[in-house]
Amino acid sequence: MKRAKPSSPESFERNLIIVVSLLCAGILIYLGIKGPMYLNDIVYKTHPSVNNQLIAQDFVNVFAIAPILIIGAFALSARKRYAKYLLILTPLFLIYYALSYALGWEWMAPNYSGNSEHYFFYYLAVLIFALLIMMYCLSAFSSHRKPHFGKKPLLIYSICFAVFMSLFGMMWMKEIFTVFATGTARGYDLSPTAFWLVRTFDLGFSIPLGFISLYLLWVRPTSSFPLQMLIYGFFLSMSVVVCAMAGVMYFNNDPSFELASSAVFFVLMAIVFAGYIFILKSYSKPKRN
Repeated sequence: MKRAKPSSPESFERNLIIVVSLLCAGILIYLGIKGPMYLNDIVYKTHPSVNNQLIAQDFVNVFAIAPILIIGAFALSARKRYAKYLLILTPLFLIYYALSYALGWEWMAPNYSGNSEHYFFYYLAVLIFALLIMMYCLSAFSSHRKPHFGKKPLLIYSICFAVFMSLFGMMWMKEIFTVFATGTARGYDLSPTAFWLVRTFDLGFSIPLGFISLYLLWVRPTSSFPLQMLIYGFFLSMSVVVCAMAGVMYFNNDPSFELASSAVFFVLMAIVFAGYIFILKSYSKPKRN
């Protein structure tokens, strides 16, 4: 790998992303410790039962996402090729997290109290850092990389992914139509803002990203590798968080826990991990005989 000059733009950008990644990891650890997972100093304006999901989010942030950022930063400092593969796992997840935690609370509910607004600039910093990491990582990958997957394995994976992604979407749509018909749904009365935030993000962001990824694999496989890594990074991170939330809710006897929806999420996580491995192997250089 050709070394960049100390004063070159490449060197500046690399050093900036190293610092940004470490700062972002530090913020995630700080917020995780201050949140309901440990100190409970941050109180979110929502129903107390939602704390089960917040605990899971903090746990994944502190013990999965932050270490990925730290290891990725040091790997980038050492100019390791795998640094970009680690860092690109985080941006879309961090954008989702920052927007959710900055906006998604019952601000107008008189029966809830909280102080998370005092941490607004931490969420804002995470959002900005995520955008910087995303732009850097997308430019770090080659824009043309030929895959080596067969059409049959790709078809099988595409069908499995599309089926369970559709089930995911239909599950949320069913709850939305239930609200239209009855005025409420599972967990809706406790935290309506969170209800709409999650369904908006998933139906308007997460699920479309999944189908866009499949489309690109079929139509633009050579030029879409950086986007595939970005999208799969998001799905890997989010699937781990959602399944962690389901686990915490189950063990704490959360009344909003639902076995059927949790099963869909666990199957989706397995499909996403299998897909990520499939993509990495498909885009790796074939071994010479």
